Amino acid sequence: MDVKQMAVEKHREWGGKIEITPRCRVTNRGELAVAYTPGVAQPCLEIEKDPALSFTLTRRGNLVAVISDGTAVLGLGDIGPEAAMPVMEGKAVLFKEFAGVDAVPLCLDSKDVDELCRTIEMLAPSFGGINLEDIAAPRCFEIERRLKEKLSIPVFHDDQHGTAIVVSAALINALKLAGKRFEEVTVVVNGAGAAGIAIAKHLLSFGAGDVILCDKEGIVYDGHPANNPAQQEMAAVTNKKGMKGTLADALKGADIFVGVSRPGLLTPEMVSAMAEKSIVFAMANPTPEIMPDEAKAGGAFIVGTGRSDFPNQVNNVLAFPGIFKGALEAGATDITEGMKRAASLAIAGVLEDDELSADCVLPGPFDGRVARAVAEAVAEAARAEGVVRR
Repeated sequence: MDVKQMAVEKHREWGGKIEITPRCRVTNRGELAVAYTPGVAQPCLEIEKDPALSFTLTRRGNLVAVISDGTAVLGLGDIGPEAAMPVMEGKAVLFKEFAGVDAVPLCLDSKDVDELCRTIEMLAPSFGGINLEDIAAPRCFEIERRLKEKLSIPVFHDDQHGTAIVVSAALINALKLAGKRFEEVTVVVNGAGAAGIAIAKHLLSFGAGDVILCDKEGIVYDGHPANNPAQQEMAAVTNKKGMKGTLADALKGADIFVGVSRPGLLTPEMVSAMAEKSIVFAMANPTPEIMPDEAKAGGAFIVGTGRSDFPNQVNNVLAFPGIFKGALEAGATDITEGMKRAASLAIAGVLEDDELSADCVLPGPFDGRVARAVAEAVAEAARAEGVVRR
């Protein structure tokens, strides 16, 4: 039985991957009176006087909503809210297993930005944070922007920022091994959707020398007729030389390739045209833009993918559990660019110098040091920036 068929059988056996269990006992009249009526009225009245107490008198302070509209699920595309539920349940499991954060999957049956935003706004008083998941671009940008403006709890689109944070962490260590600095390198990001644009922005925040975005139309440049608003915005701060052409053109002399696109788009010949000690992160799933052995044959110094069966897996589970743990512990009202940079540095810093190698630029997903290091760094950054409840 292959893993896909096994997954169907296990999901049928589990009947869902999460359940609700109580944190209090209700086995006699006294316990019932405290947990529910009449005693429960007093915590309600305390919260009425000070709504911030909802974070300490209820589970809200450790509770995240994992919300999707089912339009960009993994590599499956627009499969609908019902079909997205196994992924959102899985995300809730990862929150709990890796960081002790409780999460509730919510799959919403709408593709309308106004409806989605209003629904999430109405749900927000029940949660300490909102994790947006698998919402198609460019709609996801507008939804996140509006919610961050409206809500006083952290809102985080993991497909964008989680990926960007882990890619940047990997590059911090990869560049150390290659003897290069962010300020010196040219990065080509193939796939100018939600993840690709977020990666480009995050790398620029680390001072990347130049970032060139590419999509199915080729290099993204200022005024390209196929640009959507998000791509046009990025064109103003990327591709400093105003290059036009194909992915192959962009890669000539480039130091780094980051792929969040489709299988088979990168060839060994393209890798050969890159700079010495090139770094290739081919993260299309399940089949990367180039297989690791082909990238190595083309001369790549360090190769990573999104898969667990190859070295240097770029996995969002290194980021989002610790990010929300830290944000919740600090009472953060937002997740800022500074908090994201702190998360990247924390992930990269988990590995000591003697642990780094061309096949190990990131800690593994089960490295117990990661979530705590990320949580502490994010909480410290939130307090330093003052984005915490008073």
